[in-house]
Amino acid sequence: LSFILMFLTIIFLFGICIGSFLNVVIIRLPMEKPEDRSLTKRASHCMTCGTKIRPIDLIPVFSWIFLRGKCHSCGEKISARYPVVEALNGLLYVLTFWVLDINAKAIITCVLMSLLIVIAFMDWDTQEIDLVIVGLILVLAVPAALFTDDVTLIHRVIGAFAISLPFFIIGEVSRPFIRKRYGEDFRGIEVGDTALMFAAGAILGTQAVIVSAFVGIIAAAIGGIISKVITKDSKFAFGPYLSIGIAVAMLWGNEIASWYISLLTVQPQ
Repeated sequence: LSFILMFLTIIFLFGICIGSFLNVVIIRLPMEKPEDRSLTKRASHCMTCGTKIRPIDLIPVFSWIFLRGKCHSCGEKISARYPVVEALNGLLYVLTFWVLDINAKAIITCVLMSLLIVIAFMDWDTQEIDLVIVGLILVLAVPAALFTDDVTLIHRVIGAFAISLPFFIIGEVSRPFIRKRYGEDFRGIEVGDTALMFAAGAILGTQAVIVSAFVGIIAAAIGGIISKVITKDSKFAFGPYLSIGIAVAMLWGNEIASWYISLLTVQPQ
């Protein structure tokens, strides 16, 4: 037990450090100027006064707590989302190793969780999914196929199209109706969401990607209703909810699918 606790503590600390970098990615990638999008050339600084952040203030989660959520230089409030992203990444790492044990799939899943966090928060901010991040998720399908054996290659191929193809068709069919009714040129399901489910399907396989879509759609329905009540706008980011579904499916997707299939095949007494 002591080894497990020590290991998970190390994993959490490592996770929040990676989460600190994820904050940089989430903020800088959507910026318009190429020089502002650099992830390595610019030092972290206060978004209000521009003062370079001291190394002591860059400790993930804990620095924000010690500073009471304020810049040490100008006293301006620092968004609570910074420690939330860091802590979320650390907790997802811990959960991943707790559920999957120490193996190749757990390592691949941790990388996927970090990429999903980036997609979720960037889409929430901009209502756009960065296709470069989606491409990195697709690349993860290669080590997943090589170093794990819970999903066959054919199921990865089928999984890539199982949800993305219906999403693409829905997007194409809905586009002219939306343009006619609202006068705006967008799709019911955007290309980024479709691409995300293609990449996720290549990792998850047929059964788990269907579970991910189901969870994501249910979460989006609930979130969409809440969002419309608050903002009075029916348009919202789908990516965060799909990311939740993919994360759930990566950890428990095949088990959920098997459980559901067993319900359908139970013979009456």
